[in-house]
Amino acid sequence: MPACPQCGGRLPENTTRCPICSPETGGLASGTGAAPALARDSAHAVKLPVRGKATASFVFGLFFWILPCAFVAVVLGHLSLAEIKKSAGQLGGHGRALAGTILGYMGIASIPFILIIAAIAIPNLLRVRIAANESSAIRNLRIIDTAEITYQTASDKGEFTCELSALRAAEDLEDDVLVSGRKNGYHFVLQNCQAAAAGTPARYQVVAYPVAPNQSGVRAFCSDESGVIKADPNGSPQACISSGTPL
Repeated sequence: MPACPQCGGRLPENTTRCPICSPETGGLASGTGAAPALARDSAHAVKLPVRGKATASFVFGLFFWILPCAFVAVVLGHLSLAEIKKSAGQLGGHGRALAGTILGYMGIASIPFILIIAAIAIPNLLRVRIAANESSAIRNLRIIDTAEITYQTASDKGEFTCELSALRAAEDLEDDVLVSGRKNGYHFVLQNCQAAAAGTPARYQVVAYPVAPNQSGVRAFCSDESGVIKADPNGSPQACISSGTPL
């Protein structure tokens, strides 16, 4: 015979009221009397522990546009999901691990788009950099030409110098970086200086060539006492002196 859930007394068959306290049994005989107990248990449910892998996967997934973070998020997410599945409901964090895994795959899926953008952007940036460095080299050659004229005017012998450091005192060459012989991806060299003798005028040559050919610059540039700046398309300072094209 079923028992009364209130007082524990025996209930007669085919009745819904206790003869002692007369409460509604709520259909205990049909098996629905366990609902209040289940409600009490759910109200005091224990929070499941969450492994650090699930949280780490989610955190790395938030930075999915950084490719290493995307790969880490996917790996940790799969490891965490496997552990949660094997725990038979004893571990939590399924949502975090799943979110981290999805974000990680989003980052990996973006790799082709990133490569396409890089393939377009990098050559353009390189060309812009080369053009800027070449313009700077031409401008610096003009500065050196002006400084050589200033030096010759101040010289007792009317000669030029083959030392960039000797031009430091000239008003147009106060740039310490240029005096060092290297600036904006180009080497600068003064050479073949000759004093005036027997009707031959004083001479000098200055060349500028790329530090890293085809990367910091393509063309070589040169000039001399004439002040005419020439260029060689292949980046050879020797060819610039002998057969360069005037700019």
